[in-house]
Amino acid sequence: EHRRNCREHEVRESRQDREMGACPRESPSFHSLFTTLTIAREPQSKRGAKAGAVGTSQGCANASNGAAATATTTQALFEPDREGQTPQVVVLVGAPGMGKTMMVRKVMVEWGEGTLQAQFDFVFCIDCKAIALPQEASVADLVSQCCPGLRVPAGKILDGQKKILFIFDGFEALGLSLVEPEAELSSDPRDVKPLELTLMSLLKKTVLPEASLLITTRPMGLGSLGRCLKGEHYVEILGFSAARREEYFHRYFENPSRADMAFRFARGNEILYSLCIIPVMSWTICTILEQELCGKKNLLECSKATTGMMMFFLSQLLKHRDRNNPQLLQQFLLQLCSLAADGIWKHKVLFEEKEIKDRGLDQPGLLPLFLNEKILKEGEDHGNDYAFTHLHLQEFFAAMFYVLEDDGEVVSGLGRLEKDVNKLLESYSKSRKDLNVTVRFLFGLVSQKSIEFMDKTIGCRISPRAREELLTWLQERHRGISHPGQALKVSEMDTFHFLFEMNEKSFAQSALGCFTDLDLQDIKLTLYDQMALSFCIQHWAELGCISLQGCSFHWQDPDSGASGAGGHPGALAVRHREELPSPIHLLCRALRLRGSALQVLRLQWCRLSESCCTELAALVAEHPGLARLELGDSSLGDSGVRLLCEGLRHPGCRLRVLR
Repeated sequence: EHRRNCREHEVRESRQDREMGACPRESPSFHSLFTTLTIAREPQSKRGAKAGAVGTSQGCANASNGAAATATTTQALFEPDREGQTPQVVVLVGAPGMGKTMMVRKVMVEWGEGTLQAQFDFVFCIDCKAIALPQEASVADLVSQCCPGLRVPAGKILDGQKKILFIFDGFEALGLSLVEPEAELSSDPRDVKPLELTLMSLLKKTVLPEASLLITTRPMGLGSLGRCLKGEHYVEILGFSAARREEYFHRYFENPSRADMAFRFARGNEILYSLCIIPVMSWTICTILEQELCGKKNLLECSKATTGMMMFFLSQLLKHRDRNNPQLLQQFLLQLCSLAADGIWKHKVLFEEKEIKDRGLDQPGLLPLFLNEKILKEGEDHGNDYAFTHLHLQEFFAAMFYVLEDDGEVVSGLGRLEKDVNKLLESYSKSRKDLNVTVRFLFGLVSQKSIEFMDKTIGCRISPRAREELLTWLQERHRGISHPGQALKVSEMDTFHFLFEMNEKSFAQSALGCFTDLDLQDIKLTLYDQMALSFCIQHWAELGCISLQGCSFHWQDPDSGASGAGGHPGALAVRHREELPSPIHLLCRALRLRGSALQVLRLQWCRLSESCCTELAALVAEHPGLARLELGDSSLGDSGVRLLCEGLRHPGCRLRVLR
């Protein structure tokens, strides 16, 4: 009965988590949702400093300090190690959102179904974040509280010397110092003692020494915990591998073609795809994309850029915080953003404990949400180091530093970094191309939608003052690139990313209004790139000439070559019998949607295939001003040219030159 109750509770909980923010529909099973995580195993002797923030190009295997990274099952957590020793204590370590609780639920569900029955007769799970534990309790009291439906008294179960597993999920939430003397510890599971002593008795094995323990904790909880444990094995959750990221998208979406489209959307955006290593970020992206898909047939209309997803992620991290003191959160975020920006300028991802304390960031209710604690190695005496969960999170908060409002006291008191947007933009233009992601987030944060979202949902005030500086910078950088006497042109792809990130029609019109030409060369255009380009073209009234030389159009992984414009239609990677649009669909659609001033379209050395000709034929047939079309070095084939000729014969065709 205990096994059945646990199984039903965990499945119910997982469904509630899964449905949050999603379209109404029937809930899938827990097993259909759970995606295997990548972990690194470390025995106690090797537990030491961690590697800091997960880098943008690092795989899961590189996120830990040399430990072997593998996919894991719940049964494997307590399997014998290489030396044949079966671990009795397993510490599951991971940053917020890495999947610790989901792994615990997986253990509970599988035990309830009998999968782990050979390893454990009883499993008792204590959710340290949610359960209200008494100030004094025995081990038997804890069992009764976490499993109130037991028919057999807890004391009788514990006396029976059964194979028992205790799970403590979110151990750091208890806030225990764990420094009490060993002499006062309990040896009887019925002894009522202060809660801290009872828990230490379990940890130090003075009570129920044969019982197994599974403890999940954020890195910040390892210091005091490690001093209490003996012979423990550490398992660090590194997140999703590349293959598991795609698997998660397909498990999340019930419709295979929607799953494919959502994953292509994320895969085409390097920032989003890198962040998908964090399971809760994969959930965030899928949740937002599912909401977009609720009212649309596909994601080609999606207006949610990277910044919007990051803000939603931030709101999820902070949703359980105390909302009665918004001033406290504003001050904390100001200091956090200042730390992030200082690190970005100095190419720094690790921060010393003194820096954290000097800025007043040592707040246990907020700090662990954003920073991982790197445990001090023996022989070091400067205190622990901290790192943002992911480099892109640090870049997001660095961008917030420049636009988050303050009363002037906080920043001036720091005396470290000026809120000089122009300096950031000039450095990016001249030499600091590593600031690209920070600048992109900066554009996204000052959109009107972002300002309203941050104010209403998170309680933070974003200043719109940087908008004029961003507009002037965009206009001046391209004027400087254009040669005197020639048409003013935009020739940097990042401009389209920045404008798409802000996603405001009027701002895009102002930024592009003084330019007439678009000139890009040798770029692999992902689906996300094409969406950004399409958005800008639609709001570019004076655009007269588009020149894309040596560019390729991709709808999936640009490195695979499976879905670019260079193959035949049958070579497109279509998994679920739903044919993708032509590779140049977004470009042609954007040109057809508006009363365009376009006269010249050059698609030279773009390896266009027959699959593109239907779109091109429709464009030349409908566009009122297109006079010149250049398709040099394409593989249209006779059948492709026949399709193109249908557009040339149309009475609405105004084309004068075809090359």
